[in-house]
Amino acid sequence: MAKSSSLNVRVVEGRALPAKDVSGSSDPYCIVKVDDEVVARTATIWRSLSPFWGEEYTVHLPLDFHHLSFYVLDEDTVGHDDIIGKISLSREAITADPRGIDSWINLSRVDPDAEVQGEVCLAVQTLEDVQGRCLHCHVLQARDLAPRDISGTSDPFARVFWGSQSLETSTIKKTRFPYWDEVLELREMPGSPSPLRVELWDWDMVGKNDFLGMVEFPPQVLQHNPPNGWFRLLPFPRAEEDSGGSLGALRLKVRLTEDSVLPSQYYQPLRELLMESVLGPAEEDAASPLAVLEELTSGDCRQELATKLVKLFLGQGLTGPFLDYLTRREVARTTDPNTLFRSNSLASKSMEQFMKLVGMPYLHEVLRPVINRVFEERKYMELDPCKMDLGRTRRISFKGAPSEEHVREASLGLLTGYLGPIVDAIVGSVGRCPPAMRLAFKQLRQRVEERFSQAEHEDVKYLAISGFLFLRFFAPAILTPKLFDLRDQHADPQTSRSLLLLAKAVQSIGNLGQQLGQGKELWMAPLHPFLLQSISRVRDFLDQLVDVDGKEEAGGPARALVPPSVTVREGYLLKRKEEPAGLATRFAFKKRYFRLSGETLSYSKSPEWQVVTQDGAGAPHTTYLQCKNVNELNQWLSALRKASAPNPDKLASCHPGAFRSGHWTCCLQAERSASGCSRTHSAVTLGDWSDPLDPDAETQMVYRQLLLGRDRLRMKFLEDSSMDTTLEAATEQGACTDALARQREAAARLLEVLTDLDQAHEEFQQQEQGKVVSGPLRP
Repeated sequence: MAKSSSLNVRVVEGRALPAKDVSGSSDPYCIVKVDDEVVARTATIWRSLSPFWGEEYTVHLPLDFHHLSFYVLDEDTVGHDDIIGKISLSREAITADPRGIDSWINLSRVDPDAEVQGEVCLAVQTLEDVQGRCLHCHVLQARDLAPRDISGTSDPFARVFWGSQSLETSTIKKTRFPYWDEVLELREMPGSPSPLRVELWDWDMVGKNDFLGMVEFPPQVLQHNPPNGWFRLLPFPRAEEDSGGSLGALRLKVRLTEDSVLPSQYYQPLRELLMESVLGPAEEDAASPLAVLEELTSGDCRQELATKLVKLFLGQGLTGPFLDYLTRREVARTTDPNTLFRSNSLASKSMEQFMKLVGMPYLHEVLRPVINRVFEERKYMELDPCKMDLGRTRRISFKGAPSEEHVREASLGLLTGYLGPIVDAIVGSVGRCPPAMRLAFKQLRQRVEERFSQAEHEDVKYLAISGFLFLRFFAPAILTPKLFDLRDQHADPQTSRSLLLLAKAVQSIGNLGQQLGQGKELWMAPLHPFLLQSISRVRDFLDQLVDVDGKEEAGGPARALVPPSVTVREGYLLKRKEEPAGLATRFAFKKRYFRLSGETLSYSKSPEWQVVTQDGAGAPHTTYLQCKNVNELNQWLSALRKASAPNPDKLASCHPGAFRSGHWTCCLQAERSASGCSRTHSAVTLGDWSDPLDPDAETQMVYRQLLLGRDRLRMKFLEDSSMDTTLEAATEQGACTDALARQREAAARLLEVLTDLDQAHEEFQQQEQGKVVSGPLRP
């Protein structure tokens, strides 16, 4: 039984942050750390004390994860970035509520003595001799210590306390990976047994020494289970001081998911029930096991369930029947076509997640050229008279203050100059749209036409598709390109306003102009002629989009776990081969285009050039790669870890430094072949839309969702007396008996599958705990 642990983190926004710049504002960004490792960095929000990030991360974790930290910093062009504050959440705090954390949390001051990281390797023995009891503390080494000196290293030494005695190791200069291999002997003094405390310090010639961390072991541990191995360094015990909101606050959403995933055969009955739901006849839709699951799912869990179900059916090649099933149910219970797919139902969420999983490369191809232009040109555009800054245009042109009409005409020309290529790219993208999306839209249109066939509802078949493609896909990507991987950074306030105007225009086009001239945004009227001209082109585009052979499988072929031939990640990196002469200079790195697949990491001078897969004769060597920012670094590391997951020969440790002048710069070891001094963090990866499918983990999540609703399932479908009364009345009247009976049967089958999975989980847990299990495990 495999165990998995993952964090869903959403850095929503900040408020009331202190000003760190002379302008009276700040340029805040947030760093997310799991234990001591930086896993993500949000974009910088320029000139804002109430930044909105809205960035979401799924972090796959090692099972020994301890705490999650958020650091808010102010980015400075010159000098070091200023630290504003931090939030630290322990594992216990995150798991206290099964729903996780969703609240505003005040930032706390960053205490240098509390900012510890790294581990220390110890071997402790307690011995008896003629002089009494003594303790041998073998201080071997430490790794990944916090840098305390301006050089980015430290000068660490260890101090060992036992009772009233203390001893120190030697000081190792300029390293974060010290190797001592020293045994310190301490004698027991009269009195009660004492704990053992090992502190690590950074030695300073001037001023006081800097604290690096500590570990402490109570007397009971020393006596019965003496420490031997690596131990995580901890800060001095002290209560974290709340700044009372003086440093501002962050709104965070954090949820920890820990699962034990059974072997695949145990999930097969549940998968078969779900597949049976979408492949059955349409008249049984309302009484299927999937319909029962949908009724048990609350709104806050619906998005996660939709994501897992889409991935599960995508892996089976049945996404088309799955989406068609949800569409039939949604259309059947909708009476007003104006409300069709407007709620956050399972059908809406599933189609939205399906587009992201299947259509993200298509989205990038269509929108990226124009989005890049908007960011690079940074033109001032504004149609709303209440938001126009006439003085700003004067400062740029030096020709006096323009009139409001002049600004409106100039902005209209710029907006149409961007909207034209956007509309052209969209309506000309029929051949580039993934076939799975086109087939899903074809099925959607067919169901809507069957339900709303009246002449007055002619536009509903178009609105159903454009509501997803324009309102839930293209428009949000234009509004926040960072969240759709179209840009590395959020837009500055001026560019953000331009993107908002463009997104509103695309949204109006997606609505086929039905709300033009209505509502509060009458200042958009100058754009209406262009929007109305685009609507007929969009209708033609939607007609062509669904003109596709329906015999193909709408879900597409089942996606494998990182197929060897599939490119996992690609892009430009700076590369330098290791040279014994010394460390690399800034100009020694060469820009190369890298491609990572399930079996190779290759590079070339440009995307069009022939790929080079190895240097020299294929002998192992070290190559240094440099990314342009921490987010790109984390994305490449995550992709490498995913692609190398099946590799049994990957290293458990590495040297983060370089070998020069006869020693490693990280740990100062003199042997080039010395084992690595730092762990490779292969367990920490970032989830994204291109993650490989894992049907067992996805079915486990469905099982967990059913567990949360098991009591409601029993009460509503099996123990509800009103259902019995309804069933008897229906029997007497000869109506609806089949539907009610099928619904009850589906609930009973789900409960039976749940019981079997419960038993399998319990038996595997007993096996892991070393208990005797009577009888074989039943697949």
